Amino acid sequence: MANLKHRDTRVIDDAFDMHQGYVLNFSDRTFAEFFFDELQIDIDEEKYRINGGSKAKRLRTFLKIENDFLACKVIRTLWVYKESLPARELHSWDDNSEAPEKDIKTPLFELIERLEDGGTIPRTDAFDRFTPDETLEELISAIERDISANKPAAALDRLHTYSMKKTSYLIQKHGGSCGRDDPLHSRMGKYVKLLEEKHQLREISKRSLKSAISIFDSFNDIRNNESFAHDNDIVDHAEARYIFDSVSSILRFIKKIEADDFGT
Repeated sequence: MANLKHRDTRVIDDAFDMHQGYVLNFSDRTFAEFFFDELQIDIDEEKYRINGGSKAKRLRTFLKIENDFLACKVIRTLWVYKESLPARELHSWDDNSEAPEKDIKTPLFELIERLEDGGTIPRTDAFDRFTPDETLEELISAIERDISANKPAAALDRLHTYSMKKTSYLIQKHGGSCGRDDPLHSRMGKYVKLLEEKHQLREISKRSLKSAISIFDSFNDIRNNESFAHDNDIVDHAEARYIFDSVSSILRFIKKIEADDFGT
């Protein structure tokens, strides 16, 4: 459960123009699509509606009942989306919103920093021993050690290696082939294509998996240029935790799809 105080809720309300039940310029449909496509989350789940069905009430409930890391991921992703909106659209859907941006962003990111610094350790349940392999066992154990020690930056290189091994395994499992030098995002693309060809996927699952391809492409760059894989300047602690959580959520989603749809 995210450690949100009443004043934190006001900060979030101001940041995303939630005072009249809305969230930014989302409709109910685009709100649900955004959470599926960007976060692999079903914001329409009943547990997020216990305090009401408006977009703002569902978002507040989500942030209160989910853990700090997931709450921060959602807040960051919504802020990136807000910053992508043309200036003429900002607040155009909310006539009562008059707070200048400089008075909104600072307290919002102070809130994110507090939650990330004082929150629980990131989840590691996305990682499974999918094949008997001593290297795989040590790889997962090393990730778990780094996360338990609150060193997410140290875990990123191994997280990338795990993702490479897992996507290669999945491609071969579904009848494809994977080259040793295929980059992570290409492997993810092959995996998604195989699933589309051989299995009947729900449309929302296809969209979520395809969005993961671009995330894994960005993760390649982080691994090569901002991790301990080479002599790099390392990504800072807060961002490393965010990256770790984002990639883990993709792996967790894949794990669920494989279990639910294919019984593995």
